[in-house]
Formats: sequence, structure tokens, C-alpha cells
Amino acid sequence: MWTTVLDRLLLHLFSSGDLKITFPDGVTRRYGDGSGQTVAVTLHDVSLPRKIVISPDMAVGEAYMDGRLTIEDDDLYGFLGLAIRNIAQNGQPWFRRPLEMGRHVMRSVAQFNPMGRAQANVAHHYDLSGALYDLFLDADRQYSCAYFREPDMTLEAAQEAKKRHIADKLLIEPGMRVLDIGCGWGGMGLTLARDYGAEVLGVTLSREQHAMANARAEQAGLASKARFELMDYRKLEGTFDRIVSVGMFEHVGVPHYDEYFRTVKKRLDPEGIALIHTIGRADPPGVTSPWIAKYIFPGGYVPSMSEALKSIEKQHFIATDIEIWRLHYAETLRHWHDRFMANIDKARALYDERFCRMWRYYLIACELTFRLNRQVVFQFQLSPKQDAVPLTRDYLYRDDVRAMQHAAE
Repeated sequence: MWTTVLDRLLLHLFSSGDLKITFPDGVTRRYGDGSGQTVAVTLHDVSLPRKIVISPDMAVGEAYMDGRLTIEDDDLYGFLGLAIRNIAQNGQPWFRRPLEMGRHVMRSVAQFNPMGRAQANVAHHYDLSGALYDLFLDADRQYSCAYFREPDMTLEAAQEAKKRHIADKLLIEPGMRVLDIGCGWGGMGLTLARDYGAEVLGVTLSREQHAMANARAEQAGLASKARFELMDYRKLEGTFDRIVSVGMFEHVGVPHYDEYFRTVKKRLDPEGIALIHTIGRADPPGVTSPWIAKYIFPGGYVPSMSEALKSIEKQHFIATDIEIWRLHYAETLRHWHDRFMANIDKARALYDERFCRMWRYYLIACELTFRLNRQVVFQFQLSPKQDAVPLTRDYLYRDDVRAMQHAAE
């Protein structure tokens, strides 16, 4: 029965491309219109048809990790690209919609992140061995979307461009007090302290990140200008001239959006500027992939713009700028994947083959979601004051204009 239901599901989902599935009973069927390169998948576990029908994301991800689902030539890019493209185009069949609606109803439970649970969720991902992140991140350990101002930029240059772009939006002057919510390994805070003269306080819930950020500040001679605390942002006191948060809002959860922006408003000077950089969805509100929630980012959720703005508006912020980056994160993830695969033997020495398959699945699935399924990055520049920033974006590109003028001369 479950093989028949899975067959109907695949017939609905795959209207383009060429997918060849060999079922556990040895029967092979094809799906799509036959166009493009064939992607051949074999299911080795008799329970997989049932599991895939009930929860495709979870069942396919776990089966790939365990080797219960194999892809010819291990063409994970080809398989996930074909799947994500077709699912984005065709949506779920009628018989799976009640299950999807149930997941949507329960998302508040999955995203409930009080202080203790939030720290446990962060530890699941960010307290992995620091050596793992050295295998695929840039030297500054920027674990968020880079900014590819030029298509041939290196990852290091694009991450530096990201930090510069954010710093320019913050209009930082020497001596300003800056709060970095979700400071990671300290790269943004150290840049703002070293290159812009800011007095930075960074907060994180990751013990690994906290230790490294402070060690880096000491090594750089910046400990008096950049300090990092192991604490929940909700416990902060005092006010700041600027607030920056890069890649942290995805971990907040919809039930806490009002609390998050209320805290930002309370901690921001009345004439201050905040910059919130987050992955977003160019679609109505949705749910987190159960596989991602279990193995990668428990408690995480990618917001729609309407969800974020609803809470922003409640705090009477002026959204002085909203910028949307489209394929920058896809390119970032491609760099991360290529670096990870170049160091795959070192990754296996740290963990095991199953972990490596999980991490590769994560990086590729995320890259292709940005390329094929309407995932983007939002940058919300916010202030209580209407004229806190210039009235046009020209101030962000003055150096570019000057460089072009000098080149012309």
C-alpha cells in the first residue's frame, strides 16, 4: 500500500526532469518528463515508502545519512536540485496537506525558545568542535551570508565586504557603544572595534564561541574595546548607540519575535540605529524542515517578511532601510561545501561518515533552497528616529564613486 501511495506522491511532485527510483522490492519506476540528466535513486529499506509519505524531509535526509537511500554516483546536487525545483513548482498533493497543516499548527511549540531551551539549542550546533568550522569557514569564522559585490570574489573578500556593508549602514563613529546580539566567534565585533573605534559588547549562548571571541580579542590587543559575554540577550541592561545582529534572528522563533524587538528597542538609544541581518523567506509564513530542526538547528525558523515586520511595527520603529540579498547565500554555501569536501578526510577524523553525509546534505540542501525555492536574506535597518540615517542610500557607495572618479582621471 505504501509503495502505491509513494508512487502517487512522486507522480504529483515530479513534473519535470528525469528521476528513476528503484523501490525496496526491486521494481524501478521513472518520474518527470524525461528532460535533463537522469537521477537514479535506490531505496534499500522496506519502511522507507511509508516514512517518505508521512514526512519526506525527515525520511529522505535520515535515509541518505544512514545509507538506506543511495544515489547513483552520489549525485546529491542533482537529486536535491531536481526535488527542490519540482516541490517548489508543484506543492503537496491533497492527501499530504492535512499533515502539513498539522505541522503549521504545532510550530509555536517547536519554536518555543525560553532561556534554558535556547542555550541547549545553540549548543547543539555551535558547540561542535571548533576544528570542524575551520574546515569550511573563512579565517574570520563568518558563519553567515557573505556579500559578493563582484561574482569572482573569494570567500574571504566577500565576508569582509559583508562586514563593511553592515558597518556602513550602522554609521558608526569612534567611541560609540555597540551591542552585537549573537556575536558568533567575534569577527563582527572585532572589526567594529579595530577599524571603526567602537566600544563593543557581544553576547552569545555558545560556550565555544564565547571562549574563542574573548581569546581573539586578547590576541588582537582589543580586549579593552571588545568584550564578549556568555548570556542571553534578554538579560542585558543599559543602552547602546548601535545594535547589530547577524544570523541570530533565525534562532529566535516566532513566539518570541515581540520579545526580541522589544528588547532591541529598550536597549537602543532613542537616536540609535539597529541592523538585523537574517535569512528570510520570500513567501508567506511556513514551517521549518523537520530534518533541519532535528539535526541542524533545533528551535530554528526562517521568517517571512510579514512576520518580522509585524513585531517591528509594534515597537514603533522606523524601518529606515530594508535590503534583500538573493543569491549571495547560495554562493556562500557553495564555497562552504567545496571547502568542506576538500577537507572531508579531516572531517571524518573528527566525527564519522554518517556525520559527514549529514553535513554535506545540510550544505547542499540549503544552497539549493536559496537558488530554487525563494529563500533570501533580509537586512532590516531600524531606528526610533526618522532621520537617523541619510535619506538616500548614496552614503553606502561614496567610496565606490570616488574610486570611479579617480580611475577616470
